[in-house]
Amino acid sequence: MVDDYIRAKKIGDREVSRARSRGEYPYLPALDDMVTTTDIAYEEKIGLLEIPIERVVGTKTAGRGNAFSRGFMPILDVESEFGTKWAILYDSALDEGIRDAIQVYEYRGYFYVQEGNKRVSVTRYLQTASILGDVTRVVPKWSEDKDTRIYYEFMKFYRACPLYEITFSQEGGYSKLARIMGLNLDSVWTDDAVSSLRSSFRIFEKAFIARRGNRLAITAGDAFLIYLEVYPMDGLIGIDDGLLHKQMEKLWAEILTKERSDNIALVESPDQGKKDTGILGTGLGKKTRVYTREKPLHIAFFYDKPEEISAWTYGHELGRNYLREKFGGRVLTAKEDDCGSEEKLAQAIDRAVANGADVAFTISPSQMPETLKSSLHYPEVKFLNCSVNLSHSSVRTYYGRMFEAKFLMGALAASQAENHRIGYLEGYPLYGSIANINAFAIGASLVDPKAEIYLMWSSLKEADWWTEAVKKEGIKIFSGQDLIAPGRASREYGVYIKKDDGTYENLATPVWDWGKYYELIVRTIFDGSYDNQPQDKRNQALNYWWGMSAGVIDVITGAKLSYSSRKLIDGLRKAVVSGILHPFDGELHSQFGKIQSAGDERLSNEEIIRMDWLNDNIIGEIPRMDEIKDEAKESVAVGGIVEE
Repeated sequence: MVDDYIRAKKIGDREVSRARSRGEYPYLPALDDMVTTTDIAYEEKIGLLEIPIERVVGTKTAGRGNAFSRGFMPILDVESEFGTKWAILYDSALDEGIRDAIQVYEYRGYFYVQEGNKRVSVTRYLQTASILGDVTRVVPKWSEDKDTRIYYEFMKFYRACPLYEITFSQEGGYSKLARIMGLNLDSVWTDDAVSSLRSSFRIFEKAFIARRGNRLAITAGDAFLIYLEVYPMDGLIGIDDGLLHKQMEKLWAEILTKERSDNIALVESPDQGKKDTGILGTGLGKKTRVYTREKPLHIAFFYDKPEEISAWTYGHELGRNYLREKFGGRVLTAKEDDCGSEEKLAQAIDRAVANGADVAFTISPSQMPETLKSSLHYPEVKFLNCSVNLSHSSVRTYYGRMFEAKFLMGALAASQAENHRIGYLEGYPLYGSIANINAFAIGASLVDPKAEIYLMWSSLKEADWWTEAVKKEGIKIFSGQDLIAPGRASREYGVYIKKDDGTYENLATPVWDWGKYYELIVRTIFDGSYDNQPQDKRNQALNYWWGMSAGVIDVITGAKLSYSSRKLIDGLRKAVVSGILHPFDGELHSQFGKIQSAGDERLSNEEIIRMDWLNDNIIGEIPRMDEIKDEAKESVAVGGIVEE
């Protein structure tokens, strides 16, 4: 109908006027004007598929581009041949739908029309969600820029699950989506799996847009991942609108947190926490609850492994016992040992809350998914997870700047390694662990520029190369795990030496003082600063990231260590604590080249936490997911730097 063309043209005219007022090009962009042959790796025929109409954004060639606004609304005169054809097509679409496929080129997830512009225009005017297209993909040449890396991840996802609707603003989204669904990106998904994902996502996307989520700086796909961390995907099919609204209401703070580019607020010292979040700093303070022997603070600890076999758990259990002694009857603690699965952790948290828990500490990144779910279910309880770089507003995280102690350990190890070779055993490639390894290597090179660090991961399926390297290179000095569980007595921890008679002697040990760490957190609860975040920190995840200056990280030297070695450690400790010396100041070199030059500022906290490179004196590499033991994959998937 001509009347509908007139209405569509009015929309197009407004879009053109608005674009001009903003200094933007008012017509459809042409792919050929945007991309040259030097930008393209190759073209790939995809074939017929339903295309999300909102991702059709331009034309292949300039051609008829100026007949439409940027939103594909017509702008030519109603009495023109173009206007007549548009009106006829519109009438046909009402009676029979759009039957013929358009010809399009896809570039970086968006579509540019070779033939069928008017069909796209009518489809957009009718507010239909998709259109049938015959697609040719234009693949950009590989580069290290973020958008290209994400697009290549998308192409791998598409081979497994041919959907264009779901996009992510950050790397790793597609592999995370597959993992949540219990699938992978290396094999083709069933039609049922693809159909279920498409239907569920469309339901979620509609609710997301209804809350104006499309105005946020993240995609609906980013928000969808947050939803799936808490609620099952199959629950979306046929969900009651009221229930979905309540779910979105609970999740909205998490979604807003994900939107912020600075979504993690690192609290680097206990004093900073009080200054930034305290009552006097905000004027918005809540009334502080007073904890007494009659009304104590109830704290529950949840361990994924028993302390008898896990040195990590044992350290946290020492911290729990310290709290009981430090605060007497003002603090009551309880522990749950068998919380290695989400189901068991959920049941344990339910029991703890029923018994009056005010605070819940989970000690492994692998426990974060259920910790998040429980935090939304029990908003009156304070939930904290021992991890770094996991951004959730409902769960605070806490970790230590262990790289400071590892820097000292590297210097000590190099001073003892006569052949310049040092073995380094690390557990999982988690956020923060790469900084520990690099700080150790940099500390070693500070004392001995010829020092070489032979890196091994205990979470690998195979360790043959490292065992052979130890024998071949005559390595006698090692950096092992930081603590030994009671049931596994050994001298192979911290920095240790293998003597000629085959026995081991510990030289020094980096120490996590979890008792001190938990004490400092409890004191923020007692003084009221825990609950009083200032406005500029709202919708941010809060991460306690304390180090040697807070007394939660330190180094203990062995009894037989020489006085000169003790002097070295003491001097470096004072320099690190005072801020005079930092392992990531100045010139830095990775295995693949220079990271920064002499005189440059030290790496930012975010760069240290998210570090994904190894120092140039390290022999070894960051493992791939398929090289890691099955029992370690969950922790690495949640809190690691390795992508599937």
